[in-house]
This record gives sequence, structure tokens and C-alpha cells, in this order.
Amino acid sequence: MTSAAQPTHRPLQIAITTGEPAGVGPELTAQALAGAAAHWPHAQFTVLGDAQLLAERARAVGVDWAALLAQGPRVRLEPHPLGAPAQAGKLDAANGRYVLDLLDAAIDGAVAGKFDAIVTAPLQKSTINDAGVPFTGHTEYLAERTHTPRVVMMLAGTGKRPLRVALATTHLPLKDVSAALTIESLVATLRIIDHDLRHHFGLPAPRILVTGLNPHAGENGYLGREEIDVITPALQQVNGEGIDARGPYPADTLFQPRYLEEADCVLAMFHDQGLPVLKFATFGEGINVTLGLPIIRTSVDHGTALDLAGTGRADAGSLMAAIDTAVSMAQHRRAG
Repeated sequence: MTSAAQPTHRPLQIAITTGEPAGVGPELTAQALAGAAAHWPHAQFTVLGDAQLLAERARAVGVDWAALLAQGPRVRLEPHPLGAPAQAGKLDAANGRYVLDLLDAAIDGAVAGKFDAIVTAPLQKSTINDAGVPFTGHTEYLAERTHTPRVVMMLAGTGKRPLRVALATTHLPLKDVSAALTIESLVATLRIIDHDLRHHFGLPAPRILVTGLNPHAGENGYLGREEIDVITPALQQVNGEGIDARGPYPADTLFQPRYLEEADCVLAMFHDQGLPVLKFATFGEGINVTLGLPIIRTSVDHGTALDLAGTGRADAGSLMAAIDTAVSMAQHRRAG
């Protein structure tokens, strides 16, 4: 797995947060970085996490963590102490603040220019909330922390022409989705997608396909009017700005090769409309990208996998794909 663009300056600096200490994040980080020199020869990595925890979980996947750190600047540790001893598979609210400390340090470093991109291992939302900190998810937290008024969650596969699915709404109850969709919100979302696909993914003229909200895209208003009153006017506005966005298409037929072969991204109206198809097609090597931020952030497309933590059986494919994408995005941004 290698990145497409070639660097022109100093090695790219990539931060990796190891996420929930009871989950698979620490061991997947060690597993992925064991081959860092071969996979990402033009990048250097800063791992944010607890030193003892990383050494222990690295052993579970046959990685000598101390030897990896001793090889030089390719991989370095920025130590952050746990709030309480961590046991694989057992959540502890005492470590909720620790998880946010890792994320805060990575975000602050990226905003300050210390890091060219950040890659986040999975965290457990319940642990952070149980620690007394209201937390909806990485995407919303990144937006708040960077003072970004609107961000877009996009999940993607890998390969020469990957399937990419962005979301018009993220972690909302289904009953609230319709009210959250406005012409203004969709226009802003489509602008972000178009901008980031051009500047961070190297696509000179992105083509975006947009789903409807209702069954059969509303059936000309008989099954709902969001397509007529909201989605179509938003598409007309961005088309006038030179953005190639098409739709609205019925979501149950959009995800077919004859539609997708010319598409660079699909914009789905809500979380469980677009992501099941993508996860079915890419699970194990899919990634999550937050578009619209002033920094680059990628992540895995899976959770903490508490049942696999510490066993050495978890697959690092998604984390490696997230790192690969972060490196590639940073190279495209550096190239201008």
C-alpha cells in the first residue's frame, strides 16, 4: 500500500491517536507501524498513547515496541498516561478523559502545524459520556475543537476508483433528519465535498451523485416533498457554481455499477442510508474522512472491537488504509 503523490519537502508528520485503551486501537497501531518504513517511506509518525499499554498490546501482535521506537525518527511516542489501568475488553470511565487528551493533543498539534494529518483509532463514546463529558462522536468533536461551522463525514473504500459515500446528516435520530435538511445545508455540504475532493484527493472535476430522502426519491411528491422543495433547488444552485452534482436518485437503485462507474462520491441524506452499502463492500479496508476541517483527519471505519482486544486477531487493514489516505491527502495539500 503506497501513496500516489510524491513528496517535495520534509517528511510528512502524521499523528496517530490510539483511542479507547480497552479496544483494539493500541495493538492495531503497533501492527500497522511495524511496516512503516516500507509502506510510507516519506512519512514520520507520532503515536499518542500510554507507553506501557502500547508495549503490552504490541506484544499481542508480535511487535517489539521498544525496538520499533529505537529505529529512529520514523516512529516516535508522545506519552500520555492512562487515567486508570486498562484491561483489554473492559471499559472504564476513568479513562474517558485520557481518550480526549489524546485527541486534543493531536488536533492542537495539527492546527499549530506540528502535524500534517491525524489518524484516529476507534474510541468508545459511552466511556467518554460516562466520564461526564457529553460526546457525540469524533466528527462533531473535531468540528467544535477547530471552530469549524460545518464538516462532512465521508467514508470510502480503497483502490484505483474507490466508492466514497458522504453524509448530509450524521448522528441524528431518523425522526429528526427531514427537519435538518435545508437548501442552505445541502449547498454548504456539496461545496465542501467538491472542494476537498479537488484539493485533498487530486480530482480536477469531481462528479457527485445525490440520493433522495424518501422511497423512490419521493415519487414526484407523492411519497414526500423533500426532493422537490429542498434537494433539487440545492442541486440547481451548486450546478450554477460549476459543481457537478446530480440527482436526486432513489437510494435503493443508486448503488449499482452503471451509476457508480462515473461517480467520485455519493451524498446520502442520512447515516444508515449510505453506509450499509459501503461497509458491505469495503469492511476491513474502509476508512472515515472528515471533510471541511482546517486539518486532515482520517480514521478506521470500525469500532473498538472489545471482544478482539488483546487477542492479536484484529485486522489492521482499515487503519493502514486510513494512514495511507492521510499521507496521500497531506501530499496533495502540500502540492497545492
